Amino acid sequence: MLRVAALLAVPLLGLLLLLTWSDADGRWEHHPSHFWLVLSTGLVNLALGVVAADAARRRRDARLVLVSLSFMSAAGFLGLHALATPGVLLPQSNAGFVVATPVGLLLASVLAAWSSLDLHRAGPRIVELQRPLTYGLVAVMAVWAACSLAGVQPLNTRLDEDGANAVLRVLAVPGLAFYVVASWRYLALYRVRKSSLALALFAAYVLLAEALLAVTLGRNWHASWWEWHVLMLVAFVIVARTARLEYRRSGSSVAAFSGIYLDQTLKRVDQRTAAGLERLVTAIQRGEPTAPVVDTLVARDGISRDEARALAGAAREIHELDALFTPYVSPQVAERLRADPTLAELGGVERQVSVLFADLQGFTAFSESRSPASVIAMLNRYWSTAVPVVMSEDGFIERFAGDAIMVVFNATGDQPDHARRAVRAGLELQEAAAVIAEDDNWPRFRVGINSGRAVVGNVGTHEQRSFTAIGDTTNLASRLQGLASPGQVVIGETTRGLLDDDDLLTSLGSVEVKGKRYPVTAYLVRGSSRALPDDDGAGSAH
Repeated sequence: MLRVAALLAVPLLGLLLLLTWSDADGRWEHHPSHFWLVLSTGLVNLALGVVAADAARRRRDARLVLVSLSFMSAAGFLGLHALATPGVLLPQSNAGFVVATPVGLLLASVLAAWSSLDLHRAGPRIVELQRPLTYGLVAVMAVWAACSLAGVQPLNTRLDEDGANAVLRVLAVPGLAFYVVASWRYLALYRVRKSSLALALFAAYVLLAEALLAVTLGRNWHASWWEWHVLMLVAFVIVARTARLEYRRSGSSVAAFSGIYLDQTLKRVDQRTAAGLERLVTAIQRGEPTAPVVDTLVARDGISRDEARALAGAAREIHELDALFTPYVSPQVAERLRADPTLAELGGVERQVSVLFADLQGFTAFSESRSPASVIAMLNRYWSTAVPVVMSEDGFIERFAGDAIMVVFNATGDQPDHARRAVRAGLELQEAAAVIAEDDNWPRFRVGINSGRAVVGNVGTHEQRSFTAIGDTTNLASRLQGLASPGQVVIGETTRGLLDDDDLLTSLGSVEVKGKRYPVTAYLVRGSSRALPDDDGAGSAH
């Protein structure tokens, strides 16, 4: 930043040197060079203003509307000044053409300072008036040129150097003040957003202020007078080049100016982009073409075609990542995170849950006599049967651990019948596994279920975490699993109370379990899952 400030101070120091050391302020009167330099500067600025105006219209951004008008104002009046070159349109220039540049710079400074303000309230009205303001500006410049050419007073007056300087000083004072405001506020915007375009505007407005000062103080056809022509060209080239680099980086002329958009514009763009991305992802998930969605985003939402195509690419990547990682996250957790991303934070809440543990009795002995590949194949066949059973009861699979599975009910949603769901899932799991075990003589599941309070939430670190249920309820469910024989489902006293169906239970009495100071009461569940309909008696929730 200090380097930028030092570079911007060089032209001012050079002007002071030329004004105080007259020998250095050499005279060079070359009309063709003046004409083409001024005209080239005006054309660069005009092109910049047109591109900015188009982006402002498509994004409906009030700040960019005023910035584009500022560029056009300076460009138009600078073009009029080019016509003041003797021998182009008139044998001698007149007041209208001579003062065109400072008038354009003054008007541009007003628009620049206005654009740097908070336009939250006035913004919508400015956007609505973009076309009338543009046409009005063009009309003013056309009338100015016509009056200058037609000899309308006072624009047809030939100004001597003293008279011209008097007019220029009157125009320079407010122009300098407005450029100071504009440059200061765009510097503040750069500090907040680190936008290269905001920094370019800051530099450009500083250079234009120095150019306005040189217009006022410089001596005609001397180096001090030529300086303001060069300063204006450099100012506009800086902005144009920065916008060009932003365009190449973003791939869109609309996105190239995003660094200076109003906050409400950025918010609106984010909302449109998010909605468009969601529509594209939905189309891809349904197997539909994305081209119609892209066309809609361009025609209706004001998103450039390059941006819409980039969104389509991002949507395909999201779909691929979703397909890749979804199997590793339970549907319940995924749905909760989509609805409320803050739920991914570490920590949890206490809930009433039912926890199911199941593992394969004799798995170790079975693994010793089989190859790892055949063991994996056996587990995957079991899980391909067990998981749909658990999912049909809306259970949350907390984890797979080799031959074991932990499932939590009422962990993420409202399941008043969570105990019944857990027991029914345990019975269905045993029924499904029994068919497989009989055909291949594989080990059988044993299932333990317990209900009670547990803390449900995320544990781990910021880099990696898991969603789980922690507490004595979970520990006891694991111990009850150890009490079950292959093919059995054993539940705790709390689950029995919530189940309210003693006809299906056989008491195992008070049993000692590891980690508990006192014996616990356990029950064996008899019968099939069909004996446990939903609370309304309508049958299993499959």
